[in-house]
Amino acid sequence: MKKTEKRIMLRFRLSEDTDAKLTNQSASERSYSKSGTDTKMLTIMSFGIALNIICAFIALTFRIPLYMDSIGTVLIAVTLGPKYAVMTGLCGSIISGTFDVYSLYFAPVQISTGLIAGLAYKKGLLEGKKIFTGTLCFSLPTAIISAAIAYFVFGGMTSAGSSYVVQFLGSIGVSKMATIFVIQIITEYFDKFLAAAIAVTVVNTVPKKFILSNSGK
Repeated sequence: MKKTEKRIMLRFRLSEDTDAKLTNQSASERSYSKSGTDTKMLTIMSFGIALNIICAFIALTFRIPLYMDSIGTVLIAVTLGPKYAVMTGLCGSIISGTFDVYSLYFAPVQISTGLIAGLAYKKGLLEGKKIFTGTLCFSLPTAIISAAIAYFVFGGMTSAGSSYVVQFLGSIGVSKMATIFVIQIITEYFDKFLAAAIAVTVVNTVPKKFILSNSGK
């Protein structure tokens, strides 16, 4: 009888040890998986920030009438979601401010772009032909914010190539406020459409194992 009890106790202890090892192994695997995911997300965000900075520098240098400073923001909005897109846009604005001080003042535009672009993608508004109306959903609010900053803070003259158009139209008597708002709406739409088209193309082209999909998709 005592031998039987000892065997039962031994088996029970072995079972407990096995369960403990499996639990520790599972926790370790989860921790490793989370660490790998975090690293991947930081890498993708860093790429988005770099893309914003490089493209903004190109637009500034060659006086292109588009801003090209939110391509990385929209890419992150599509791949990771609104929260990470906002962080990407803000970081890009701060770093770009080292060679273009205007970028710092337009940081709210990056917040709007990252937030609304991410939500638009989640709703499927950047897929197929919907991309035209989907782009309008986040380019219009950013255009209004951008125009307000350009007019009330800088009087319409910034480092953007579109400022030359504002200056020309103002010289022939066109209302400065109306000019700034109209030009911002037009340029923001084409600028954000370019960003959305690039982002969606990347997501549809790159193998899924190399990117993290927006959790809403």
